[in-house]
Amino acid sequence: MAKKDITSLRGTIEYLKELGEILVTDVETDPELEVSGIQKHFDGGAAILFENLKGYPGKRVVTNMYASRERVAKIFDVDGHKNFKFKAADAVLHPTPPKVVKDAPCQEVVINKDIDVYSVIPVIKQTPRDPLRTLGGGNTLITGKYFWGGTHISYNRMSFRGKDYSSFQISPGSHTDMIVKEWFRKEPIPVTINMGVPPAVTMLAGGGFLYMFLHKGCDELGVSGAIQGSPIEMVKAKTVDAYAVAQAEFVIEGYLDTTQHVWETPEAEEKQTQGVYPFHPEWPGYYGRAYRTYKFQATAITHRKDRPIYYPTITHSIDDHNIDTRTREANFWLLGESICPGFVTDVYIPKGFGDWGGVIFQVRKRMAREEGYQKNILTAALSVSMGMRIAIAVDDDINMYEAEDVLWAIATRAEPDKDIQIVAPGSRGQVFQPAQRARVAAGGGQLVARAVEYAGGLAIDATVPFDVKWAFERPLHHRVDLKKWFSEAQIQKARESQWSYHKFLSESGI
Repeated sequence: MAKKDITSLRGTIEYLKELGEILVTDVETDPELEVSGIQKHFDGGAAILFENLKGYPGKRVVTNMYASRERVAKIFDVDGHKNFKFKAADAVLHPTPPKVVKDAPCQEVVINKDIDVYSVIPVIKQTPRDPLRTLGGGNTLITGKYFWGGTHISYNRMSFRGKDYSSFQISPGSHTDMIVKEWFRKEPIPVTINMGVPPAVTMLAGGGFLYMFLHKGCDELGVSGAIQGSPIEMVKAKTVDAYAVAQAEFVIEGYLDTTQHVWETPEAEEKQTQGVYPFHPEWPGYYGRAYRTYKFQATAITHRKDRPIYYPTITHSIDDHNIDTRTREANFWLLGESICPGFVTDVYIPKGFGDWGGVIFQVRKRMAREEGYQKNILTAALSVSMGMRIAIAVDDDINMYEAEDVLWAIATRAEPDKDIQIVAPGSRGQVFQPAQRARVAAGGGQLVARAVEYAGGLAIDATVPFDVKWAFERPLHHRVDLKKWFSEAQIQKARESQWSYHKFLSESGI
C-alpha cells in the first residue's frame, strides 16, 4: 500500500481506493437529484466517487466518505471507532497552528470576472421537494481580527439567488452568529467558502455549538491540524482580506454584507414569510424552512486545475451525522472531565438523536461521594448546547451503542420522581427544531430567530445508585465453545436471524 496522505481530499480518496472502500462510477450522473439519490441508497456504506457529471465536464463529486465510523477511525489512525473522540479531545486541548503558504493548489485557476457559481461548481439538489439546488458542502473560513485572532471553520447553507450572490444561513448562538453581531453594519466581513477540504477540516466544521472549549477566538484549524497530524495550510485569498484552505478543491471568495438581505427561496420571497415554506432538509430529520438572511457576495472562484472535486453531503444522512457529531462527542467528554475527571468513560450521540439533538454519557461511579455527578453533567450538557432535547447517563455495564440496552437501563434504573427532569425551559432554543417552529406558524406568525423559546431538555439519569449496586447485578451465563457441538457453518447459519442487539447479548453472555 502506498503512503497514506490525508492532507488533501484527493489523497484520502486514493487511500480509500486501496482499502476497497469507495465506489467509482464514470456513468453520467446528474447533480440534480441523482447524486443524492445514489448516496441515500448507500447510507452508512461505501464512499462514492462520481467522475462524469452532467453539465460539468472535468469536474467530480465525492461523498459518503464519513458514513462509516470504522472508516473514520482508519483515516485518522485511531484504534477503534470509539476512540476517535479521545484523539479529537486531545487536539482541542493541544492544537497545531496552521501554516501560511504563498502558492496553493486551490488557486491554480482564478475566476474574478463574470462570476457564475453554479456554472462552475456541481452543486446538488437533495430531494424532489427542494425548490432549488443548495450549496451545503462549503466550509466557511473566517480568520484574524474577524474571529478575535483565531480561525473559525463551519457549515452554512447557501442558496445562490443570483450568479454571484447568495443567502447565508447562520444558526443563532454559533460562532458565525457571534462574528456577525460583533461586526453588524460596521463593515463587510471577508470570508472564504472552502469545498473539498482535508478530512480533518471537515470533522471540525460540523462540530459546532459546544463552545466551552472551542471558545470564540480559538484556533479551529489548529485543532484540525492536530487531528491530521500536521499543520493545515492556508493561503491568502486573491480578492478579499481573508484566507483559504490551501489544499481545498474549490474556493469561493467573498464577504458577508450585514446591510443587505437575500431570501432563500422564491416562494418565501413572494409571500414575504419566514420559517414556513420548505427548503433544504435539516439535521433533526425534517425539512428546513426558508428564511431571509444576510447577503453573501462572491468576489472570486478559485479551484484546482486537474478535475476538481466537490464534496456535498445530504443532510440527516449517516455521512452528515458522523461529520457533525464526532467532535461534539469529544467536547461532551471534556465537559465531563472538567466536572469530575475520570467519571465519564465514554460519550455517544446516536443517529436517533439527530446530529445536535441529544447525547448519552457512560459513567463509572468509583466511590459513594461521586454519586450525583451524573446529574451535574446532564444539566450542564443541556444548558451549554442550545436546543438539545435529551441527555442520558448510563453505567459502564450498559452497551451505550445499542439503543435497546439504553432503553432497558432507563426502564429498570431511572426513578421517574427523581431521575427524570426538564432542564432550562424558557431558555434559548434552536430554530431547526420543528416543535417550536410549528407552534409559532400555527398562530399565524413567522418563525424568526427571536420567536424561538426553548421548551427545555430532558435529563434522564439511568444509572444505579452507588449504595445499592448489589441489587442490579446482571446475570452472566456459562460460556461454552460452540464448536464442540456444531460446525462453523452451522453456527453462522443459526446466527443469521440475530439482530445487532441479539448478537451483543449472546456474545457477552448477559
